[in-house]
Amino acid sequence: MSAGPVRVLLADDQALFREALAMLLGVRDDIEVVGEAGDGAQALDRAAELRPDVVLMDLRMPVLDGVAATRRMRAEQPGVRVIVLTTFDDDEEVFAALRAGAAGYLLKDASSAQLVDAVHAAARGEAVLQPSVAAKVVAQFARLTPEPAAPRPQPLVVPLSERELEVLRLLAGGRSNREIAAALFLAEGTVKNHVTSVLGKLDARDRTQAALRARDLGLL
Repeated sequence: MSAGPVRVLLADDQALFREALAMLLGVRDDIEVVGEAGDGAQALDRAAELRPDVVLMDLRMPVLDGVAATRRMRAEQPGVRVIVLTTFDDDEEVFAALRAGAAGYLLKDASSAQLVDAVHAAARGEAVLQPSVAAKVVAQFARLTPEPAAPRPQPLVVPLSERELEVLRLLAGGRSNREIAAALFLAEGTVKNHVTSVLGKLDARDRTQAALRARDLGLL
């Protein structure tokens, strides 16, 4: 990641959407839109030329689609982080993009604050998944992971408390801090503290990794 603003390349075949996105991000001092591309092949060329930190990649584009472009970009330019930004959240689309190496998956109905947070998180090397998409990933992982032959103790230095386990289960279902707070009748700040504690105890860098690690440990 560069020392200055996060350098972002926009890849989408809809010029009007690219222009709107460029205007939205362009007003920020911490993000710099360095270029645009109208298809996946052009995105590869522009990324090689401009060396962005993050690419916001649409999925369905002409010449080369977003999944293929992401796969090639990860192979040719591993330092570039790709966030898929699309209107589609079908399981097939989600898992194809993540298998191709996308660092994140957001829907185009995400708020501007979510988008900005995602750009910075991806630039820091974190995974970025919209809650509904995170829930799909956890559900798929659950289907693919066989149940252990016998219950295993928590291999944690400090076990999760009952309240933290409740927060973890809701977090794994893709709930936001606000939704968890409402479900458990807690203040949002209290939930944030619990989430921080859960991430620390599980040695997870983000919510998705925490959910996957908890599933692997038999906590979910």
